[in-house]
Amino acid sequence: MMSSRTRVSRGGRVVIPVEYRRALGIGEGDEVIISLDDGQLRIVTPQRAIEDLQRIVRQFVPEGISLADELIAERRREAERE
Repeated sequence: MMSSRTRVSRGGRVVIPVEYRRALGIGEGDEVIISLDDGQLRIVTPQRAIEDLQRIVRQFVPEGISLADELIAERRREAERE
């Protein structure tokens, strides 16, 4: 695990060291997601956040199952009943 020290500057700004930005693929002007998790500040790219959520969903939805397809099929069954 990488770690370093930095200071909070005026306006609450924190500089992300260049080696961290490179490791995350973050460039100037890129969007990041910041969250507070159990007293720790966490910064992730939107793509990483999506991948994390997909892993969580996969714990409950078997591989090869499409939730979108399941929803469409359910809506069609409902429409047939009407």
